[in-house]
Amino acid sequence: MQLGVAATRFPAILNFMFKRLLLAALVFAGQAAAGPSDEMFEKLHNAPSESEANDVAQDIWASWMDSGSPTVDMIIQRAVDAQTVGDYETARAFYDRAILIAPDYAEAWSRRAGLFLNDENFPEALRDLNEALRLEPRHFGAWAGLGIMMEAMGAENEALEAYRQALTIYPFMTQAMQAEKRLSKVAEGQGL
Repeated sequence: MQLGVAATRFPAILNFMFKRLLLAALVFAGQAAAGPSDEMFEKLHNAPSESEANDVAQDIWASWMDSGSPTVDMIIQRAVDAQTVGDYETARAFYDRAILIAPDYAEAWSRRAGLFLNDENFPEALRDLNEALRLEPRHFGAWAGLGIMMEAMGAENEALEAYRQALTIYPFMTQAMQAEKRLSKVAEGQGL
């Protein structure tokens, strides 16, 4: 009789152990190294032309879209699709979910910050941009977003500093170059 009880528990124990191993595998798979390499950023910084820099920047953006988790990647793609068609509420819900699942994924924070910037919700945008930059200090898009926000708030010196940070990473970033040129005249007292 004892043998029968043990035999019925064995499949349950195996099932429990299998679920634990599967959960551990999913957790470690989600921590796979994702994102652009140091070499990509070096290539971006040293690109001899705007065209070459833009190509490398596109590769970096594509790399940022790879979170290391197929689930998060799918959620982010749905957020981007929703944002593209102007459904910002749905996009925000997807970015929220991605951040909940992968709080160390800088691109999700940066993209959600873009939604907050669009709504001029500067406190939320600042929080998300700071988090994106804490996770990925080379995120030139987040630096540019910070510059846009600071400029909109009338903090020209801080905006100029943020744009210059973007340019140290991506020297041919058109938006940052134009803003740096415009704001440096203001900072030097030459006006617009």
